[in-house]
Amino acid sequence: MGVEDKFRNAVEDLEGKAKEALGKLTGDDEQEAEGQADQAKSDLKQAGENIKDAFDR
Repeated sequence: MGVEDKFRNAVEDLEGKAKEALGKLTGDDEQEAEGQADQAKSDLKQAGENIKDAFDR
């Protein structure tokens, strides 16, 4: 996995965590759920990249 992909996934995960925290803080359930979804999407991308890396070896 390229460094660029790792960076993008990390940024997306952090953005998701920030959205989730802000949603919890403000009581906005929709924003909280959106943040959790962003984190899940980032985790899925990371897993896909790990699988690609395993086959590249």
